[in-house]
Amino acid sequence: MMLGSGVLHLVAPGAYERIVPRWLGDRRRVVHVSGVAELACGGLLLVPRTRRLGGWLTAGLLAAVFPANVQMVLDAGTEHQAVPNAPPALVRALGLARLPLQVPLVMRALRVARSG
Repeated sequence: MMLGSGVLHLVAPGAYERIVPRWLGDRRRVVHVSGVAELACGGLLLVPRTRRLGGWLTAGLLAAVFPANVQMVLDAGTEHQAVPNAPPALVRALGLARLPLQVPLVMRALRVARSG
C-alpha cells in the first residue's frame, strides 16, 4: 500500500495537492516529499532487517498525513474541494469515511514495529 501510494504521489500529484492544508505552503513540494517518504517506508517494510523501523516510520507518516484527510472534509463544497466536479456531499462523505480508516492503518504499522 505504501509503495503504491508513494508512486501515485509522484506521478499524479494534482489529486493530492488539493487536500494539502494551505498552511503547509508549497503543496507540490509537500506531496512530493510525502510520496518519497511513503516509498521509503514501503521499502523498509519489505526488508525483514528494516521492517521494525519501517513500521515505526509508517505509523508516524500516517499520523502526519491525517490533517490532509481533515482538510478534504473541510473543503467539501468550497472552491478548494478535492474533486472539483463531484457532488460536495459525496466528497464530504468519502472524506469522513477516510478519517477512521487511519486508525487501523496506524495500528497495523505499530504491530509491525513491535513485532519486527
